[in-house]
Amino acid sequence: METRELRQILERQRCRAMVVARAPLTERRERLRSLRRAVVSHKDAIFKALYEDLRRPAFESEIAEFQHVIQEIDVALRQLPRWMRPRRTGGPLLLAGTSSRLIAEPKGTVLILAPWNYPFALILNPLVAALAAGNCAVVKPSEHAPATAELLSRLLGESFPPEEVTTVLGGPDTAAALVDLPFDHIFFTGSSDVGRKVMAAAARHLTSVTLELGGKTPAIVDSSADVRGAARAIVWAKYFNAGQTCLAPDYVLVHDSVHDQFVDAVADTVARFYGDSADARRSSGDFGRIVDDGHWARLVELVDDAVNGGAIVVCGGDGEAESRYFAPTVLTDVQPTMRVMQEEIFGPVLPVVRFTDRADGLGHARVNGRPLGSYIFARDRRAAERWLRDVLAGGSVLNNTLLHYANPLLPFGGIGTSGMGAYHGYHGFLTMSHLRPVVVQRRPTLSRLLHPPYRGRVHGLVRRILPWLR
Repeated sequence: METRELRQILERQRCRAMVVARAPLTERRERLRSLRRAVVSHKDAIFKALYEDLRRPAFESEIAEFQHVIQEIDVALRQLPRWMRPRRTGGPLLLAGTSSRLIAEPKGTVLILAPWNYPFALILNPLVAALAAGNCAVVKPSEHAPATAELLSRLLGESFPPEEVTTVLGGPDTAAALVDLPFDHIFFTGSSDVGRKVMAAAARHLTSVTLELGGKTPAIVDSSADVRGAARAIVWAKYFNAGQTCLAPDYVLVHDSVHDQFVDAVADTVARFYGDSADARRSSGDFGRIVDDGHWARLVELVDDAVNGGAIVVCGGDGEAESRYFAPTVLTDVQPTMRVMQEEIFGPVLPVVRFTDRADGLGHARVNGRPLGSYIFARDRRAAERWLRDVLAGGSVLNNTLLHYANPLLPFGGIGTSGMGAYHGYHGFLTMSHLRPVVVQRRPTLSRLLHPPYRGRVHGLVRRILPWLR
């Protein structure tokens, strides 16, 4: 699609946004209900498209995408009256005689750019927030999940007029052309490198951005941890969607005293989850596939680099190029200089790193900045809280994995190189809104004492009493 056409789409949405912004609660709810009906009526088609793009088990698609979107819509439908209600605030004595309130107003036109790993939910969850806040939206699905992109275009086209919600299909050139346009907000999910480009483009128009990025999320297994429970939670999160999850544990830091026990528990859990032989795991219906040939080849390179550097393959390490199957892989004896410890893996390869004491563990965890998540396993509550305090991340879970993403009442987002801004539930509504402060004077206030001329006994008195009027 040419830039001229994209600009026309934005201009039409800008005109419509002025009307949509003034729509009452009933109309916003009806838009959300329309989206919900469309999602439910296309359920089988959604699973089929996701399988075609990712060869993902239907159950994983149901809980991670379909049900998550329905949950976001239902929370918004229930809570929207409260979210939209102006919030009264207090004020200092200096402003006695006034009332203050905050009004959540739509930003206007929102651009949503989504990746391929959860191509359905990562378009529709931000869209739910945009619609709840009273915005119009242009959505651009990933070209690496073409079946889902086509389905989204059809689903949204049947549910909304294009001047309210438009789906734009295309590759990187289309995305670059879109972020060059003066949208009122850009919501991007993807890599940190592309996120920087999105932010630079948005800066030209002073467009606000939400960046949901990634990083090397650590799982930390303390000496006091329930080792088998930790192994089960980490294996589930790591190999869900064949490891192609921004919140998956990218590597595990394990205390020396429980290292061997943990590695054995991980290998046992992989066998229980996906099969006790290489052939069984390859034919398992519970394990997905890698999105494309390039990503599959990159994973091969990462493992080869680690093995050539002295890493030990506990299980996996192999695959099948034709079907893009990459076996659930566990590596030990990895070194900080290896690519698996330098790059976000984004695949079913789990490096396990041994640490001897707290300082050693923190040294490993802090090398990669502030990731999107952290998972801490410790039965010692004091130790758990210390790890939580000292390993900064966008969000964290103690003694489990991924669960903070599943709670629609919590904000989800990164910090530093893992992103900025947050969404889900009310926090998504706030992200897509401008909080406008309004002060109304109802009777004379002491603020008149602040007017010129700035001299005399009155202003001397004001200086003395100001500290008491805060």
